Amino acid sequence: MDVIHIRRLEIFANHGVIPEENTLGQKFIISADLYKDLRVAGKTDDVSATVHYGQAAVLIKQISEKSVFKLIEKLAEEIADALLKKFPIEKVKVTIEKPWAPVRLPLETVAVELEREWHTAYLSIGSNMGDREGFLNRAVQKLGARDDCKVFAVSSFIETEPYGGVEQDKFLNGCLGIKTLLMPEELLSAVNAIEAEEGRERTIHWGPRTLDIDILLYDEQIVYTDKLKIPHPDMHNRMFVLEPLCEIAPFAIHPVLKKSVMRMKEKLDEKIR
Repeated sequence: MDVIHIRRLEIFANHGVIPEENTLGQKFIISADLYKDLRVAGKTDDVSATVHYGQAAVLIKQISEKSVFKLIEKLAEEIADALLKKFPIEKVKVTIEKPWAPVRLPLETVAVELEREWHTAYLSIGSNMGDREGFLNRAVQKLGARDDCKVFAVSSFIETEPYGGVEQDKFLNGCLGIKTLLMPEELLSAVNAIEAEEGRERTIHWGPRTLDIDILLYDEQIVYTDKLKIPHPDMHNRMFVLEPLCEIAPFAIHPVLKKSVMRMKEKLDEKIR
């Protein structure tokens, strides 16, 4: 990935834990690395194919001056979040130096550095109650309406038999791909909130539901907690997941099985014949 560097932008602002820092203010030195493929810009000399570093610097200054934070960690988070949402970049590194930090020791500076980026996640969506297609479409719309999520692919919806042995109506299922700034458990909270807004009740395991959203894959990460398991532990056994997922991401790799979605679908096809 190519990088645009903004180096050591000096800003006078009012961040700090000590009350005097909030009233008197001090100097902060901020650097940002903006990660973006610049090949088109380099080949065509087209300004629209790059990032306007002047506008990025102005945004950093505005965020630094408009609020008062106790921690430069919070300031760095706000800057990174704003840059990722405003400009067409994949990743950002933000460094904030505080050379006048009140530590009463002979040091040059203290600093915080963090990296944030857009992550790729694939989700399955399903419904077997009421307006099934309406529930699925609203789930896609609500995720796409968030400023920390961008929907880039939606599969066809397919009707499938219930899974898990509970007698109930047929499901309408699909998958979608998103870019997100949310970490896995934050994304889980976001989709659970959408489920609740659409009337999801968790009364019967594998029972009927207005809306079900599962996180299938998140980059190539493996997450195993009490709340969340990624990749989804049973996705390779579910044709109602693999068929729509193969439509939008046939070459996405399962980080545990080391197989593509297409290959997992082929293996399940062979197994159920």
